[in-house]
Amino acid sequence: MTPATLAAPFAGAFWHDLVTRRQALPDLPERTLLHAGPPLRGAVPTAVRNAAVVAALFEGLAGSSAEALELLKQGHLTLAPAQDHGVVTPLAQVVSASMPLIAVGEGAATRYAPLVEGPPPAARFGTLSTDGAARFRHLARLAADHLAPAVRARPLAVEPVVTEALAEGDDCHSRTGALTRALLDRLPGLPEAIRAELANNASFALTPLMAAAAWRLHDAPITAIGGNGVDFGLRARGASQWRTAPATPPRGTLLPGADEANALGAIGDSAVIDACGLGGQALGLAPTLLKEWADSLPDYAARRRPLFEPASGTLDPERILADGRPPIINLAILGRDEASGLIGRGFHLPPLSLFDLPETVS
Repeated sequence: MTPATLAAPFAGAFWHDLVTRRQALPDLPERTLLHAGPPLRGAVPTAVRNAAVVAALFEGLAGSSAEALELLKQGHLTLAPAQDHGVVTPLAQVVSASMPLIAVGEGAATRYAPLVEGPPPAARFGTLSTDGAARFRHLARLAADHLAPAVRARPLAVEPVVTEALAEGDDCHSRTGALTRALLDRLPGLPEAIRAELANNASFALTPLMAAAAWRLHDAPITAIGGNGVDFGLRARGASQWRTAPATPPRGTLLPGADEANALGAIGDSAVIDACGLGGQALGLAPTLLKEWADSLPDYAARRRPLFEPASGTLDPERILADGRPPIINLAILGRDEASGLIGRGFHLPPLSLFDLPETVS
């Protein structure tokens, strides 16, 4: 498969605006925070709790971390699945009312994703950093002053960005350096200081691609997919409920000193990228990742399998079941405990039972 073929599902996807969540979803309560994956059950993972604290401080809903934690405990801040509201969010990051969202698509098919901070420590890794709220205020100013005018003046086509990145060895999920370079090359009019800041964040292009992938999935066989650290799940076309299974931790490469026993279960809505044929389905074009994970990847990782619905180019449950081997979902690895944050990167193999979808509406 060529890079252009793998990028084809993103034809017609344009990043055309940046709006706040409040503007995008005016009926959503201000104190609702959107998280990745299916609805949470039981205790909220520490990583998500930390991200919720940062969001509450950013919004001015709490004056301290302790106050934010108490609001969560008392139910005065609530958590809801982002994909149930047309939003996708990476890893542990939660989306609050004032956060700027990338917009891809039009009308009811519009899908949104937040801008991401730079490298660790960052809220998406579940880190409760002292400057977390300030980082989001900076992102909001950057969005309003520079990024929104740029994409409104010239909406950015996602397909050529993906094609270029794949040709340079990115899987467009775990490796996004080339994706970010290709995207920034197509954003005209940014001041050099802003362009340099964004270029130093190799993950900057991840969430525009997530929004595009969610847009592509809006009428696909699988319309939502991701993990919340407790469960990994998906929602089929025409279904109102998620199908879930316990979220096992991703396998892959841990950072020096990280403890495998501390790894959180699979988390993040970025699985939508893999559902559109990139990430774990594009490892054949990402030799660096194949080499890095050689000891843990299944033997089919480098081969493009016929798992995709022809019309949308997205994962098809029937074809997955016929193949008998789960798709590979590339995900970062977060820690369970209070202080860990990012501890590695790797992949998740969801159980085949998730893809047995009798309720799918054709």
